[in-house]
Amino acid sequence: MDLEKQPQKQPVTPDRPTAEPAVAEPAVADAAGALRASDADRDRIADILRDALAEGRLDAEEHGERIEAVYRAKTMGELEPLVRDLPAPRGERPAAPEERYAYGPDDETAAPAENMVAIFSSNTRKGRWRVGRRTNAFALFGNVEIDLTEAIFAQRLTTINATSIFGNVEVRVPENISLRGNGTGVFGNFEVRTLEAPDPEAPVVVVNGYSVFGNVEARPKRGKFIADLQDRLRKHLGH
Repeated sequence: MDLEKQPQKQPVTPDRPTAEPAVAEPAVADAAGALRASDADRDRIADILRDALAEGRLDAEEHGERIEAVYRAKTMGELEPLVRDLPAPRGERPAAPEERYAYGPDDETAAPAENMVAIFSSNTRKGRWRVGRRTNAFALFGNVEIDLTEAIFAQRLTTINATSIFGNVEVRVPENISLRGNGTGVFGNFEVRTLEAPDPEAPVVVVNGYSVFGNVEARPKRGKFIADLQDRLRKHLGH
């Protein structure tokens, strides 16, 4: 009797395990990027951009766009991408003029810096107003005017960080305070007319910064004095 051929059974192979979808790791970097940026953080980024402009890594237009973004940034996540393609600063940053000229310890409870920005516009502070420890002035195809001749100085040291790109930043001070500065002009003008007050307790205004195809100028305004300088300083210092 003929035997009916039975089909051979194929060996059963276990199914290959299906690759599980990759589980996204928590974005730890997002938490760091959400941190609020301080004035010191903005200054650090601005210093890196200034060095990059001086070294030819950025042209004036690129530098202007990034500096504008620096002053508008609110978080670290907005600041860091602005210098991601640039080298870190070499060595330690030299002491800023406000550190060299400081009379005493910094006031940790001081209000944040005031930002004066003029982009294709003008921005002016004048008259009777209270001056903070630090003011950042940025002019891009615009004009910033800071008139301190009638201002109220609540501290001895006032620092103004001025940046002008195809623009103008002007600072005017009374004749009986000290005025000092440190800056650079790149195809532009940076001029601070140094002034030493006869009174050793008089306020000190330090203007830092640079101009690119622009102008930064600080000088005393003739005939303007702080009449009650000594009385207000003694009252402020508790004498």
